Amino acid sequence: MIEPTSSAPSGPSGFTAFGLRAEAEPLRPGLHVVATPIGNLGDISFRALATLAAADAVLAEDKRVTRNLLAHYGISTPLMAYHEHNASVVRPHLIARLQAGAALALVSDAGTPLISDPGFKLVAEAAEAGIEIVSVPGASAVLAALSVAGLPTDRFFFEGFLPPKSSARRERIAALATIPGTLVFFESPRRVGEALIDLADILGPRPAVIARELTKHFETVRRGTLNELAAALADEPTPKGEIVLLVGAPDADAPGLAPADIDAALRAALANLSVKDAAAVVSAQTGQPRRQIYARAVQLAAERET
Repeated sequence: MIEPTSSAPSGPSGFTAFGLRAEAEPLRPGLHVVATPIGNLGDISFRALATLAAADAVLAEDKRVTRNLLAHYGISTPLMAYHEHNASVVRPHLIARLQAGAALALVSDAGTPLISDPGFKLVAEAAEAGIEIVSVPGASAVLAALSVAGLPTDRFFFEGFLPPKSSARRERIAALATIPGTLVFFESPRRVGEALIDLADILGPRPAVIARELTKHFETVRRGTLNELAAALADEPTPKGEIVLLVGAPDADAPGLAPADIDAALRAALANLSVKDAAAVVSAQTGQPRRQIYARAVQLAAERET
């Protein structure tokens, strides 16, 4: 039931939104996975608000963040912390509570739970225990970025965060190089410049997009090749805010390289990289099997030393 109000008291079974006072219907027992806004608090559904209002408790990564959301909509459902540092201890108690008939709402700090957060272990154990799991869909930084990037969306691969160290990051990028779809990464503002340099070195001048502060006041979407974006960020102050980095798929129609071209690419890479890294880079750039490229890199390295 929803009725107009200018100032209505809030409670665990109701919420106030957009000038309306809503009474939430009773929630059936189970684990309710609720998407929350990624920035703009207006990006939440009435169903999500009703679920948060009617739940026995809301499980939050950071109670301070979720408390602000609940307060904005006049919801006073009890909050419980559930994050990577306490998950192994708290999870058995949550499963027991769910088995006893509780209705619990799981949220992340922003967006859809289970995307780069510890919620998947709770969902997996709840499913194994026969507990009903309900999806309450909504905002997602991954899908929001894809929707405005202008890159193909028929196939995409979400990697999450790349390794912070360059050597591990470059190795991981090389492993992703031949995936026939748009690559989607989360990245730290202080590392996005370094990540772009490594991506450009290994993947070449693919089209790419930096989506920053999506749905917020300072939202920006920058497009260009990996090389162009890497060069641009090198001349700018460290950006601020949440960043989603997207990279176009390899060119399926690119002509194959002759052996002499592959050798030239390997010699250039070997001038600055180890045999392993050079093989990974050239394999990613040419689409040739890494084992084959590595074997040739070993031969060229041996020739160079004789």
